[in-house]
Amino acid sequence: MTHISRRKFIGKASCGAMASSTMLSTLLNLKALNAAAMSDSSVLAADDYKALVCISLGGGNDAYNMLIPTSTTEYNDYANVRASIAIPQNEILGLNTLNTSGRTFGLHPSMPNIRSLYNQGKAAFVSNVGTLVEPITVQQFWDESKKAPLGLLSHSDQRQQWMTAIPHERAGIGWGGKMADMINQMNDTDGLSMNISLGGTNIFQTGVENIEYTMEPADPSGSPLKDINGYNDNWAFTRIKKEAIDNMLDRTYSDIYENTYVNTIRGARDGWIRYKEALSGVTLNTTFEFATNEATGRHITYALGWVAKMIAARETLGYKRQTFFLDFSGWDHHDELLDAQSTMLRELDHAVNQFQLAMQELNTEDCVTSFLISDFARTLRYNGNGTDHAWGSNMMAIGGPVKGQRIYGTYPETLDPNQSEVDLGGGIIVPTTSADLYFAELAHWFGVSKSNLETIFPNLINFYDYRTDPNNPLNFLTI
Repeated sequence: MTHISRRKFIGKASCGAMASSTMLSTLLNLKALNAAAMSDSSVLAADDYKALVCISLGGGNDAYNMLIPTSTTEYNDYANVRASIAIPQNEILGLNTLNTSGRTFGLHPSMPNIRSLYNQGKAAFVSNVGTLVEPITVQQFWDESKKAPLGLLSHSDQRQQWMTAIPHERAGIGWGGKMADMINQMNDTDGLSMNISLGGTNIFQTGVENIEYTMEPADPSGSPLKDINGYNDNWAFTRIKKEAIDNMLDRTYSDIYENTYVNTIRGARDGWIRYKEALSGVTLNTTFEFATNEATGRHITYALGWVAKMIAARETLGYKRQTFFLDFSGWDHHDELLDAQSTMLRELDHAVNQFQLAMQELNTEDCVTSFLISDFARTLRYNGNGTDHAWGSNMMAIGGPVKGQRIYGTYPETLDPNQSEVDLGGGIIVPTTSADLYFAELAHWFGVSKSNLETIFPNLINFYDYRTDPNNPLNFLTI
């Protein structure tokens, strides 16, 4: 961004330690969270199953080459600013959108299955959405009369903020973790985590009392459950190793650090045993193969296959509520944007479609909502070989609960930087829809009451007040 001074850039984008005040306030509010959930009979009375599947496009997806304007004037503006990285108009997959009168849109040509899901009413987009502390215009950003998120254009900061919903501080507790702290008692799982990650340790699912149970779907021929120091029956001297591990884990230690460590390992062991037994009885007709040879190593398709199997085993394990996290990285396309994004969108399209077929097979399509997050969008302007870090983006939700065939939020009226009211310069778009609204809608559908949303999303009140607004935050889900 040529208009940002060195002083402003360093002030806004420098890395720093996690703010202690956020952690302290979260710890102090833990009992309040649980008390709020306990007092909310509408949450505790629910006897249905629901799952949220978070797919993180790590690195920052070029969202304006994913969802593209197709009406003549708007497409011409898009093509002029995108230059040689613009998708040809005759290759764009048209969408039958219900709520954008006079405006038409389409998808990247690598997304035929998602186009079909959208036109069936099973997918929707949230447009020009991003991390925001409060509503902000281009002028307010430059004169600093309104607060902007910390670390704009920084991968680590923006990725963290999409997972914590706290853009004004560097926090270590995620909004998925807060939900688990609040409503985990809906599950009858005897200590199993509500939050399951097939994308490694993450902030999104980290709470104060609850953390994610991590699986690794790297081996397509085997289980994502990894052996614990020779505990598996396939290892030599299994009986001796198993007895030694059990003896260590079943002791109570006086030292708080030893006890905490052992409790963590014990939880991993017990979870490993229970998940292994439950998953061994699951078979699916839907297959989860890689969409393209070029994409092997990213594992998003296999990861969603294991999510489907976990959902199939939900009753055996005692789940009423689950969140899943998947990390599909590699979207930082400063170079080779067209080829790289085309390959990756093709695999995302294939994986999401196979997952929806599995949900139909399991008769859980109306119980599961999948949604995208990403660090940020990318600059509209071409850098010569790709695009650079930006801000406002386009996200997608998929599933039976989605009020599909619609684009929520506000897609910029024009992508022409000379006419746009939301372009900071260099093709960086200021978000007009807060990520808090996107998250709050998902959390409310999941079982968090409107009155408790602000506990999880402290800046939500700047965009939505449940006390005066009878509608849901964005109204893209059937609640």
